Amino acid sequence: MKQIERRSDCPISLSLDIFGDKWTLLILRDFIFFNNRHFNELVTVEKISTNILADRLNRLLENDIVKKEVDRNNKSSYLYSLTEKGIDLIPIVIEIYKWGANNIDGNNANSEFKNEVNSNFNKVTSEIVDRIKTTHNKV
Repeated sequence: MKQIERRSDCPISLSLDIFGDKWTLLILRDFIFFNNRHFNELVTVEKISTNILADRLNRLLENDIVKKEVDRNNKSSYLYSLTEKGIDLIPIVIEIYKWGANNIDGNNANSEFKNEVNSNFNKVTSEIVDRIKTTHNKV
């Protein structure tokens, strides 16, 4: 794993060095909510450039948050999957969604999902974790 130069030993700072930028969080969003797992699906994320996408995926790979395997349905394509460390980020990403849906006017949150997250956060999170564990372990 490539070492990131530490600004401090604070766990929050160290975590943000790995997954705290906009693009990485949007890539994680696409893994979690949309099941976009191929490079060409992820490149459409908010019009991310291919070099930034490759850099962020490499950072996630280097930190064991995602794994990359040949897609058995298309041998010329790779499939990215969340690892256990990546799955541990799901509640954080859902909390960010919840905060944005509740506190930023003019967002495009699905009202039914927003209400479900607000009233049954643990249940929604558990269901998403279970789905990811099932789908991301089938290559």
